[in-house]
Amino acid sequence: MSDQIKHECGVALIRLLKPLDYYQEKYGTALYGINKMRLLMQKMRNRGQDGAGFATIKLNPAPGTRYISRKRSISSNYLEDLFKDIYQRFEDVPKENLTDTAWLKKNKPFTGELLMGHLRYGTHGANTMETCHPFLRQNNWISRNLVLAGNFNLTNVNEMFDELVGYGQYPKEISDTVTVLEKIGHFLDDEVERIHTWFKPDGYSSEKINELIFDNLDLQRLLKRACKRFDGGFVMAGMIGHGDAFVIRDANGIRPAFYFANEEVAVVASERPAIQTAFNVHHSRIKEVMPGHALIIKHHGEVSEKPYTKPGRNLACSFERIYFSRGTDRDIYLERKKLGEQLVGPILKAVNENFEDTVFSYVPNTAESAYYGLVDGVEKALNKQKENAILQAGKNIKPKKLEKILSQRARVEKIVVKDAKLRTFIADDSSRGDLVSHVYDVTYGIVRNDKDTLVLMDDSIVRGTTLRDSILKIVSRLRPKKIIVVSSAPQIRYPDCYGIDMSRLQEFVAFRAMIDLIHKKGISHLLDEAYKRCKKSETHPIDVIRNEVQSLYDLFTAEEISAQIAKIITPKGLKPKVEVIYQTIEGLHQACPKHKGDWYFSGNYPTPGGNRVVNRAFVNFMEGSDKRAYEQATVKA
Repeated sequence: MSDQIKHECGVALIRLLKPLDYYQEKYGTALYGINKMRLLMQKMRNRGQDGAGFATIKLNPAPGTRYISRKRSISSNYLEDLFKDIYQRFEDVPKENLTDTAWLKKNKPFTGELLMGHLRYGTHGANTMETCHPFLRQNNWISRNLVLAGNFNLTNVNEMFDELVGYGQYPKEISDTVTVLEKIGHFLDDEVERIHTWFKPDGYSSEKINELIFDNLDLQRLLKRACKRFDGGFVMAGMIGHGDAFVIRDANGIRPAFYFANEEVAVVASERPAIQTAFNVHHSRIKEVMPGHALIIKHHGEVSEKPYTKPGRNLACSFERIYFSRGTDRDIYLERKKLGEQLVGPILKAVNENFEDTVFSYVPNTAESAYYGLVDGVEKALNKQKENAILQAGKNIKPKKLEKILSQRARVEKIVVKDAKLRTFIADDSSRGDLVSHVYDVTYGIVRNDKDTLVLMDDSIVRGTTLRDSILKIVSRLRPKKIIVVSSAPQIRYPDCYGIDMSRLQEFVAFRAMIDLIHKKGISHLLDEAYKRCKKSETHPIDVIRNEVQSLYDLFTAEEISAQIAKIITPKGLKPKVEVIYQTIEGLHQACPKHKGDWYFSGNYPTPGGNRVVNRAFVNFMEGSDKRAYEQATVKA
């Protein structure tokens, strides 16, 4: 993605199912859980650039001892800082005590059997320690302590905040993170109180009732009650003071969650390869938490997956496959290659199947997998062309001609290179712009002046500003006859409200292209009419609100919008002609058949809150407001 956007966070949970001395004996360290969590988080570091957090819970603690430990960091080297501080707690421990698991658990923090990690990618709000997960809701009753971390964004925070106020609470702020913590915490309190009230008349002591609460706390029931009104995309992980744990996934499976369990551990992570690497397990043994389900781990170690809400349509986020998740997952890698290969047809049509005068390359590095697929497809097409040429020549083809046909190769080159960032704080405005345009560099002497067409594969085009201000300017110095920018993702037309920082319509180059076309056609009154419908929809029940922006896009074909995008991203005075080719939504679904979430491309939102957000975003655009459409909250998970 040439235009960087902030996106999903990363969540990890580990439950050690054996006593600590088991890991000391088998793996040579009592810090097995910490080491595995560090590796899990390291392998998902792409999911968090703003901070990281880690928390543990010790099972069966003695009253009066510390059993919950937490550390968070927002430093520039957040992961290194986080675990450096944790490991420092063990530097002064005598060698004999480092192997004494009972002593470690009694005397040192972070030696619990239940561990949680989080990588934060905040899309709005301040990047402070307070906004960094995991969050902790404390109580003197062990079973009322709640540690929570998540990868989520909710569209109906205000309504849920009002519910909390209706319960008599006074939340400290209106944010989805605090609201979720207090909502689940409220029903946790209620369930604990219900069980206590149930057993109290039977003459049990309060201490004994505590044990009965541990065994009888029904997390499925708790989550059914607490999450009833959640509207958004989410994966949330929770740990309860006495040792129960859960991970819930939204009803449409928008956000990803994978898990693995054997006799030693149960582990959950936002990305499958992280589990594969950290625990050396085959991908076939790793499962996905099903949409609308909770993975529940009881304090005694029982692991189960149960529904907590009615599952909706499976609309897992396709952007995870296109860009966000690391491409080391086998399925994601193959899907990205397929996305590139599917674009061969329109690209060859645009270059009149002229392989000799076409150079294929990619930008940025995240487009590399799609580029490999494009190259595979181009080579297949070229082989077909060779086959036809040989058949046309017949049996009496001359050896030299045959050699010439067979020697044809697709011109696959590394043309654009991401250069080191240049510090621009001392430059004047004109110099600063020149420095920014040189974030990328190019390979000279490969593209033939005014003869070759340069095809550049990108994985997605959001704003188009990096293409306009940097990439196209620098590649134009190679003097290609034509530049074709190819996006392996469809046109991004609509805001996301489930975790990705794409909420301002005016930032999308596809939206700006559509607005330009409306003005050129002299039908600007349709914008005012759409604005009135959006304003009116604010008074409607959420379930009947529809996306009022779709009808504006329907005025034009995808090709018309792509042609206008090409004009927008072409720098003033650029000599080579610029063309833009996008993946189709149908092509996306063919390449990623199990991840049908496409609302940022199609406008078909999986929850009612999505339609409200897109209408609000259009109102903000028409009113000249720069606010995010879902900016009820000040903190995003």
